[in-house]
Amino acid sequence: MSATRTTGPLVLAVGIVALEFAAAVTGFVASTLLPVVAGELSARDEIGLLIAGSSLGLFVALPLASRVLLRLGARGTLAVGMAAYLGGLAVAASAQAAWMFAVGQFATGLASGLLAVFGISSAIRHLDDRVRIKVVAASSAMWILPALVGPAATLGLEHLVGWRWTLLAPVPFVLFGRLLIVRAAGDDPSSEDTPRPLGRTLLVPVGAAGVVLSTGWWPLAVIGAVVAVAGMVAILPAGTARLRPGAPAALGAMVLFAIGYFGADSLITVLITSGFRMSIGQAAIVLSAAPLGWAVTSLLTTQFASERAKKHFPAVGLGLTALGTAVLVVELAVGGSFAIVLAAWAVGGIGVGLAYPGLYIRATTASASGFTAAELATAVITAECVGQLLGRAVGGALSSTATTGGMLASYLLFTVALIAATAAATRSSTAG
Repeated sequence: MSATRTTGPLVLAVGIVALEFAAAVTGFVASTLLPVVAGELSARDEIGLLIAGSSLGLFVALPLASRVLLRLGARGTLAVGMAAYLGGLAVAASAQAAWMFAVGQFATGLASGLLAVFGISSAIRHLDDRVRIKVVAASSAMWILPALVGPAATLGLEHLVGWRWTLLAPVPFVLFGRLLIVRAAGDDPSSEDTPRPLGRTLLVPVGAAGVVLSTGWWPLAVIGAVVAVAGMVAILPAGTARLRPGAPAALGAMVLFAIGYFGADSLITVLITSGFRMSIGQAAIVLSAAPLGWAVTSLLTTQFASERAKKHFPAVGLGLTALGTAVLVVELAVGGSFAIVLAAWAVGGIGVGLAYPGLYIRATTASASGFTAAELATAVITAECVGQLLGRAVGGALSSTATTGGMLASYLLFTVALIAATAAATRSSTAG
């Protein structure tokens, strides 16, 4: 009995970390293969359709996940999620048209959202905060190897077996992580309350569809963003919009962080090549600086920092990220050097490494929010994903208005969002 209690959390933690590695592999495989897929399917003018499917599937899954968990239990949820994932990959890998590839990606996104809520809610129920913060840090480190070798390995495999078989490369990693999680979590029936009514929560996928399918038509993108935010407010704990101390403020900080950091990250190569007139090679170096800084800092701080110091990391880290982004704004205005730009974005990544683990734990502390584990898992994924969606959509719209002026406005907006996230993080340490 004692051995079971000891090994269960360990197996669950390893499974969650393995899944993050699988997510990193999946992301780099999909990004690297996108130009190849677009060429093979004669869909170079339908890039938006090719990349929209997985995002829409994820947002559709979020309001449904807690209901599936309640009805089917852990093993049933795993079975449904894996069937949808494998089926979607098969459809995408055999697609002969862009719309068929998008349908397959929609199924994989739906499965990924469902399984992510399952994994995160299992961690909330079965792991204490001290273990979870280490799991979050280790998960961040899982992006280092894929970031360094993923694109080259993907292109090499595509050259050997073609893009269709290469698309299936992440499957073993996904299967391994999911099986570990379900083994550790078991199939214990949930004692949690009935999930909140769907209602406005379905506005999130509807609004997301408007944003990702707007194809440059800004009125649809704006309407979609407003609708998605309305749905997000319905999913997140009461008081999030007012940054009520505790988990609501942490989730609010997560939204603002995602708008600022992921919005800036999505445009960083364009900023370097178009804004600063530097080479694509230099852009690649800057691009890798932040995730490497994030991963290494997360590992070091969770292992060696004192508990007292960790309490201040979310606000301090987000402040550093805001500072790094602000330096990019100043450098863009005055004409910057490669060394300063590289250092600024590396500092931004280090700041995220300091902030993210602690902020994530505060946002998923069930006792402080009144939400069930599945609902908190849905809330934190929604906060981060909707923030990413808004940051990338708004930044993309602003940056397309002019080469330098629009880019300057985008990064100024990202800086303001990160400053607001810093302020919200200062309120997240007080239990509400």
